[in-house]
Amino acid sequence: MDFLNALVAFLNFVFVPGLAYGAQLALGALGVTLIYGILRFSNFAHGDTMAFGTMVTILLTWWFQSLGITAGVLPTALLALPFGIAATAMLVLGTDRVVYRFYRRQKASPTILVIVSMGVMFVMNGIVRLIIGVDDQNFADGGRFLISAGDFKAMTGLTEGLAIKGSQAVTVITAAVTVAALFWFLQKTRTGKSMRAFADNEDLALLSGINPDRVVQVTWILAAALATIAGVLYGLDKSFRPFTYFQLLLPIFAAAIVGGLGSPLGAIAGGFVIAFSEVMLTYAWKKVATYVLPDSLAPDGLLQLMGTDYKFAVSFAILIIVLLFMPTGLFKGKSY
Repeated sequence: MDFLNALVAFLNFVFVPGLAYGAQLALGALGVTLIYGILRFSNFAHGDTMAFGTMVTILLTWWFQSLGITAGVLPTALLALPFGIAATAMLVLGTDRVVYRFYRRQKASPTILVIVSMGVMFVMNGIVRLIIGVDDQNFADGGRFLISAGDFKAMTGLTEGLAIKGSQAVTVITAAVTVAALFWFLQKTRTGKSMRAFADNEDLALLSGINPDRVVQVTWILAAALATIAGVLYGLDKSFRPFTYFQLLLPIFAAAIVGGLGSPLGAIAGGFVIAFSEVMLTYAWKKVATYVLPDSLAPDGLLQLMGTDYKFAVSFAILIIVLLFMPTGLFKGKSY
Protein backbone atom coordinates (compact mmCIF):
# COMPACT_ATOMS: atom_id res chain seq x y z
CA MET A 1 0.00 0.00 0.00
CA ASP A 2 2.82 2.39 0.82
CA PHE A 3 4.42 1.61 -2.52
CA LEU A 4 1.16 2.50 -4.30
CA ASN A 5 0.92 5.74 -2.34
CA ALA A 6 4.51 6.58 -3.33
CA LEU A 7 3.69 5.81 -6.97
CA VAL A 8 0.60 8.04 -6.88
CA ALA A 9 2.62 10.86 -5.28
CA PHE A 10 5.23 10.47 -8.03
CA LEU A 11 2.57 10.56 -10.73
CA ASN A 12 0.81 13.51 -9.12
CA PHE A 13 3.79 15.78 -8.54
CA VAL A 14 6.40 14.63 -11.07
CA PHE A 15 5.14 12.57 -13.98
CA VAL A 16 1.88 14.33 -14.91
CA PRO A 17 3.25 17.90 -14.51
CA GLY A 18 6.42 16.87 -16.35
CA LEU A 19 4.41 15.32 -19.18
CA ALA A 20 2.31 18.47 -19.64
CA TYR A 21 5.30 20.81 -19.35
CA GLY A 22 7.30 18.62 -21.73
CA ALA A 23 4.53 18.79 -24.33
CA GLN A 24 4.51 22.59 -24.06
CA LEU A 25 8.30 22.82 -24.42
CA ALA A 26 8.27 20.34 -27.30
CA LEU A 27 5.83 22.49 -29.30
CA GLY A 28 7.90 25.58 -28.58
CA ALA A 29 11.12 23.80 -29.56
CA LEU A 30 9.50 22.55 -32.79
CA GLY A 31 8.91 26.15 -33.84
CA VAL A 32 12.51 27.07 -33.05
CA THR A 33 13.91 24.07 -34.90
CA LEU A 34 11.74 24.73 -37.98
CA ILE A 35 13.06 28.28 -38.25
CA TYR A 36 16.64 27.12 -37.70
CA GLY A 37 16.41 24.20 -40.09
CA ILE A 38 14.81 26.08 -42.98
CA LEU A 39 15.66 29.78 -42.50
CA ARG A 40 19.01 28.98 -40.88
CA PHE A 41 19.03 31.27 -37.88
CA SER A 42 18.05 31.07 -34.22
CA ASN A 43 14.89 33.09 -33.69
CA PHE A 44 15.23 34.71 -30.27
CA ALA A 45 11.82 36.35 -30.73
CA HIS A 46 10.06 32.97 -30.52
CA GLY A 47 9.19 33.30 -26.82
CA ASP A 48 7.55 36.67 -27.38
CA THR A 49 5.80 35.30 -30.47
CA MET A 50 4.26 32.79 -28.06
CA ALA A 51 3.31 35.65 -25.76
CA PHE A 52 1.67 37.62 -28.59
CA GLY A 53 -0.38 34.66 -29.81
CA THR A 54 -1.46 33.86 -26.27
CA MET A 55 -2.41 37.49 -25.64
CA VAL A 56 -4.66 37.58 -28.70
CA THR A 57 -6.24 34.29 -27.68
CA ILE A 58 -6.87 35.58 -24.14
CA LEU A 59 -8.53 38.79 -25.38
CA LEU A 60 -10.78 36.82 -27.72
CA THR A 61 -11.53 34.30 -24.96
CA TRP A 62 -12.72 37.10 -22.69
CA TRP A 63 -14.84 38.48 -25.53
CA PHE A 64 -16.41 35.08 -26.22
CA GLN A 65 -17.14 34.64 -22.52
CA SER A 66 -18.80 38.07 -22.39
CA LEU A 67 -21.07 36.94 -25.26
CA GLY A 68 -21.91 33.73 -23.41
CA ILE A 69 -19.96 31.58 -25.89
CA THR A 70 -18.12 28.73 -24.15
CA ALA A 71 -16.79 25.29 -25.00
CA GLY A 72 -18.55 23.52 -22.15
CA VAL A 73 -16.14 21.38 -20.15
CA LEU A 74 -13.29 22.41 -22.44
CA PRO A 75 -11.52 25.79 -22.12
CA THR A 76 -13.11 28.56 -24.19
CA ALA A 77 -9.56 29.43 -25.27
CA LEU A 78 -9.68 26.48 -27.68
CA LEU A 79 -12.40 28.31 -29.64
CA ALA A 80 -10.28 31.47 -29.75
CA LEU A 81 -7.05 29.59 -30.60
CA PRO A 82 -7.49 29.55 -34.42
CA PHE A 83 -7.96 33.34 -34.41
CA GLY A 84 -4.86 33.72 -32.24
CA ILE A 85 -2.88 31.62 -34.72
CA ALA A 86 -4.14 33.73 -37.64
CA ALA A 87 -3.19 37.00 -35.92
CA THR A 88 0.26 35.67 -34.98
CA ALA A 89 0.82 34.38 -38.52
CA MET A 90 0.03 37.85 -39.91
CA LEU A 91 2.41 39.41 -37.40
CA VAL A 92 5.36 37.15 -38.22
CA LEU A 93 4.73 37.36 -41.97
CA GLY A 94 4.67 41.15 -41.69
CA THR A 95 7.84 41.09 -39.59
CA ASP A 96 9.55 38.89 -42.17
CA ARG A 97 8.55 41.22 -44.99
CA VAL A 98 9.61 44.38 -43.15
CA VAL A 99 12.70 43.10 -41.32
CA TYR A 100 14.08 39.65 -42.11
CA ARG A 101 13.66 39.66 -45.89
CA PHE A 102 16.08 42.57 -46.27
CA TYR A 103 18.84 40.68 -44.41
CA ARG A 104 18.02 37.44 -46.24
CA ARG A 105 18.49 39.15 -49.59
CA GLN A 106 21.74 40.66 -48.37
CA LYS A 107 22.79 37.10 -47.45
CA ALA A 108 23.56 38.29 -43.93
CA SER A 109 25.29 35.84 -41.63
CA PRO A 110 23.22 33.86 -39.07
CA THR A 111 24.83 35.94 -36.31
CA ILE A 112 23.38 39.13 -37.79
CA LEU A 113 19.94 37.53 -38.03
CA VAL A 114 20.15 36.42 -34.39
CA ILE A 115 20.88 40.01 -33.35
CA VAL A 116 18.00 41.25 -35.51
CA SER A 117 15.66 38.71 -33.92
CA MET A 118 16.65 40.02 -30.50
CA GLY A 119 15.51 43.48 -31.59
CA VAL A 120 12.23 42.01 -32.82
CA MET A 121 11.91 40.21 -29.47
CA PHE A 122 12.09 43.46 -27.48
CA VAL A 123 9.57 45.17 -29.76
CA MET A 124 7.11 42.27 -29.47
CA ASN A 125 7.57 42.14 -25.71
CA GLY A 126 6.80 45.85 -25.45
CA ILE A 127 3.69 45.53 -27.61
CA VAL A 128 2.31 42.67 -25.52
CA ARG A 129 2.98 44.46 -22.23
CA LEU A 130 1.41 47.66 -23.56
CA ILE A 131 -1.79 45.90 -24.65
CA ILE A 132 -2.45 43.41 -21.85
CA GLY A 133 -0.26 44.65 -19.01
CA VAL A 134 2.38 42.93 -16.93
CA ASP A 135 0.24 41.10 -14.34
CA ASP A 136 -0.75 37.45 -14.22
CA GLN A 137 -3.84 36.63 -16.28
CA ASN A 138 -5.89 33.47 -15.74
CA PHE A 139 -8.16 32.52 -18.60
CA ALA A 140 -8.85 28.84 -17.94
CA ASP A 141 -12.49 27.81 -17.62
CA GLY A 142 -14.48 24.66 -18.27
CA GLY A 143 -13.89 21.53 -16.21
CA ARG A 144 -11.10 22.15 -13.74
CA PHE A 145 -10.15 18.53 -13.06
CA LEU A 146 -10.29 15.43 -15.21
CA ILE A 147 -10.01 13.50 -11.95
CA SER A 148 -9.82 15.08 -8.49
CA ALA A 149 -7.73 13.89 -5.56
CA GLY A 150 -10.84 13.34 -3.43
CA ASP A 151 -12.55 11.18 -6.05
CA PHE A 152 -9.37 9.16 -6.56
CA LYS A 153 -9.02 8.52 -2.82
CA ALA A 154 -12.65 7.45 -2.63
CA MET A 155 -12.23 5.04 -5.54
CA THR A 156 -8.96 3.47 -4.42
CA GLY A 157 -8.86 3.87 -0.64
CA LEU A 158 -5.29 5.16 -0.86
CA THR A 159 -3.94 7.95 1.32
CA GLU A 160 -2.56 9.82 -1.67
CA GLY A 161 -4.95 11.28 -4.21
CA LEU A 162 -4.18 11.65 -7.90
CA ALA A 163 -5.37 14.94 -9.39
CA ILE A 164 -5.21 15.49 -13.14
CA LYS A 165 -6.16 18.99 -14.22
CA GLY A 166 -8.27 19.46 -17.30
CA SER A 167 -5.62 21.79 -18.69
CA GLN A 168 -3.00 19.02 -18.40
CA ALA A 169 -5.18 16.59 -20.33
CA VAL A 170 -5.96 19.25 -22.96
CA THR A 171 -2.23 20.01 -23.25
CA VAL A 172 -1.17 16.42 -23.90
CA ILE A 173 -4.00 15.66 -26.34
CA THR A 174 -3.64 18.94 -28.25
CA ALA A 175 0.14 18.56 -28.45
CA ALA A 176 -0.20 14.99 -29.77
CA VAL A 177 -2.70 16.06 -32.44
CA THR A 178 -0.55 19.06 -33.42
CA VAL A 179 2.63 17.00 -33.74
CA ALA A 180 0.83 14.31 -35.76
CA ALA A 181 -0.60 16.96 -38.10
CA LEU A 182 2.81 18.63 -38.49
CA PHE A 183 4.60 15.38 -39.33
CA TRP A 184 1.85 14.42 -41.77
CA PHE A 185 2.20 17.82 -43.44
CA LEU A 186 5.99 17.59 -43.69
CA GLN A 187 6.02 13.98 -44.90
CA LYS A 188 2.95 13.73 -47.16
CA THR A 189 2.20 17.11 -48.73
CA ARG A 190 4.01 18.66 -51.66
CA THR A 191 4.70 21.84 -49.71
CA GLY A 192 6.07 19.87 -46.78
CA LYS A 193 8.39 17.91 -49.06
CA SER A 194 9.56 21.19 -50.61
CA MET A 195 10.36 22.52 -47.13
CA ARG A 196 12.38 19.42 -46.27
CA ALA A 197 14.27 19.62 -49.57
CA PHE A 198 14.98 23.32 -48.98
CA ALA A 199 16.27 22.53 -45.49
CA ASP A 200 18.54 19.72 -46.75
CA ASN A 201 20.09 21.56 -49.70
CA GLU A 202 18.94 25.08 -50.58
CA ASP A 203 20.83 25.35 -53.88
CA LEU A 204 19.58 22.00 -55.16
CA ALA A 205 16.04 22.86 -54.10
CA LEU A 206 16.17 26.12 -56.04
CA LEU A 207 17.45 24.28 -59.12
CA SER A 208 14.50 21.90 -58.77
CA GLY A 209 12.08 24.79 -59.17
CA ILE A 210 11.03 25.18 -55.53
CA ASN A 211 9.74 28.67 -54.76
CA PRO A 212 11.86 29.94 -51.83
CA ASP A 213 9.42 32.73 -50.92
CA ARG A 214 6.60 30.21 -50.53
CA VAL A 215 8.78 27.99 -48.36
CA VAL A 216 9.67 30.95 -46.14
CA GLN A 217 6.03 32.00 -45.80
CA VAL A 218 4.80 28.52 -44.90
CA THR A 219 7.65 28.13 -42.41
CA TRP A 220 6.67 31.33 -40.61
CA ILE A 221 3.00 30.30 -40.56
CA LEU A 222 3.84 26.91 -39.06
CA ALA A 223 6.16 28.52 -36.51
CA ALA A 224 3.42 31.00 -35.57
CA ALA A 225 0.90 28.17 -35.14
CA LEU A 226 3.28 26.13 -32.97
CA ALA A 227 4.21 29.19 -30.89
CA THR A 228 0.59 30.17 -30.29
CA ILE A 229 -0.53 26.64 -29.40
CA ALA A 230 2.43 26.18 -27.04
CA GLY A 231 1.85 29.57 -25.43
CA VAL A 232 -1.88 29.05 -24.92
CA LEU A 233 -1.38 25.56 -23.47
CA TYR A 234 1.26 26.88 -21.07
CA GLY A 235 -1.00 29.76 -20.05
CA LEU A 236 -3.94 27.44 -19.47
CA ASP A 237 -1.83 25.10 -17.37
CA LYS A 238 -0.14 27.84 -15.31
CA SER A 239 -1.04 31.46 -15.99
CA PHE A 240 -0.13 34.14 -18.50
CA ARG A 241 2.42 36.86 -17.85
CA PRO A 242 4.46 38.35 -20.72
CA PHE A 243 7.83 38.16 -18.97
CA THR A 244 7.34 34.45 -18.26
CA TYR A 245 7.41 33.75 -22.00
CA PHE A 246 10.64 35.68 -22.32
CA GLN A 247 12.09 33.38 -19.63
CA LEU A 248 10.74 30.29 -21.41
CA LEU A 249 13.12 31.01 -24.27
CA LEU A 250 15.95 29.32 -22.32
CA PRO A 251 14.28 25.91 -21.76
CA ILE A 252 12.84 25.99 -25.28
CA PHE A 253 16.24 26.56 -26.88
CA ALA A 254 17.76 24.03 -24.49
CA ALA A 255 15.17 21.49 -25.65
CA ALA A 256 15.86 22.20 -29.32
CA ILE A 257 19.64 21.97 -28.87
CA VAL A 258 19.54 18.88 -26.64
CA GLY A 259 17.41 17.07 -29.22
CA GLY A 260 19.44 18.40 -32.15
CA LEU A 261 18.76 21.75 -33.82
CA GLY A 262 16.95 21.20 -37.10
CA SER A 263 15.52 17.82 -36.04
CA PRO A 264 11.75 17.81 -35.33
CA LEU A 265 11.99 14.48 -33.51
CA GLY A 266 14.88 15.86 -31.50
CA ALA A 267 12.83 18.91 -30.50
CA ILE A 268 10.13 16.66 -29.06
CA ALA A 269 12.61 14.44 -27.22
CA GLY A 270 14.52 17.47 -25.95
CA GLY A 271 11.34 19.05 -24.64
CA PHE A 272 10.62 16.07 -22.42
CA VAL A 273 14.25 15.71 -21.33
CA ILE A 274 14.36 19.34 -20.17
CA ALA A 275 10.90 19.23 -18.59
CA PHE A 276 11.48 16.09 -16.54
CA SER A 277 14.96 17.24 -15.55
CA GLU A 278 13.56 20.52 -14.21
CA VAL A 279 10.65 18.88 -12.40
CA MET A 280 12.67 16.04 -10.87
CA LEU A 281 15.55 18.22 -9.66
CA THR A 282 13.27 20.83 -8.08
CA TYR A 283 10.72 18.46 -6.51
CA ALA A 284 10.89 17.81 -2.78
CA TRP A 285 11.09 14.00 -2.60
CA LYS A 286 10.36 13.72 1.14
CA LYS A 287 6.80 12.46 0.69
CA VAL A 288 7.77 9.73 -1.77
CA ALA A 289 10.77 8.69 0.34
CA THR A 290 8.65 8.53 3.50
CA TYR A 291 6.35 5.98 1.88
CA VAL A 292 9.08 3.69 0.55
CA LEU A 293 11.71 3.89 3.31
CA PRO A 294 11.47 2.32 6.80
CA ASP A 295 10.56 4.66 9.65
CA SER A 296 14.13 4.56 10.92
CA LEU A 297 15.36 5.96 7.60
CA ALA A 298 12.59 8.49 7.10
CA PRO A 299 14.14 11.79 5.97
CA ASP A 300 13.96 14.91 8.09
CA GLY A 301 14.66 17.34 5.26
CA LEU A 302 12.72 18.00 2.06
CA LEU A 303 15.12 16.01 -0.16
CA GLN A 304 15.02 18.84 -2.65
CA LEU A 305 18.15 19.40 -4.70
CA MET A 306 17.23 23.00 -5.57
CA GLY A 307 14.30 25.34 -5.15
CA THR A 308 11.78 25.91 -7.92
CA ASP A 309 13.13 29.44 -8.36
CA TYR A 310 16.25 27.85 -9.84
CA LYS A 311 14.54 25.53 -12.33
CA PHE A 312 15.88 27.47 -15.32
CA ALA A 313 19.38 26.81 -13.98
CA VAL A 314 18.73 23.14 -14.79
CA SER A 315 18.01 24.02 -18.43
CA PHE A 316 21.09 26.21 -18.59
CA ALA A 317 23.34 23.51 -17.13
CA ILE A 318 22.03 20.85 -19.53
CA LEU A 319 22.42 23.28 -22.44
CA ILE A 320 26.07 23.98 -21.58
CA ILE A 321 26.86 20.27 -21.14
CA VAL A 322 25.30 19.38 -24.51
CA LEU A 323 27.08 22.23 -26.31
CA LEU A 324 30.40 21.11 -24.84
CA PHE A 325 30.16 17.35 -25.34
CA MET A 326 27.41 16.71 -27.91
CA PRO A 327 26.86 19.88 -30.01
CA THR A 328 24.69 18.07 -32.57
CA GLY A 329 22.30 16.81 -29.88
CA LEU A 330 20.65 13.45 -29.34
CA PHE A 331 19.29 13.20 -32.89
CA LYS A 332 22.38 14.53 -34.69
CA GLY A 333 20.98 17.87 -35.73
CA LYS A 334 23.04 20.78 -36.98
CA SER A 335 25.74 22.05 -34.62
CA TYR A 336 24.96 25.42 -33.12
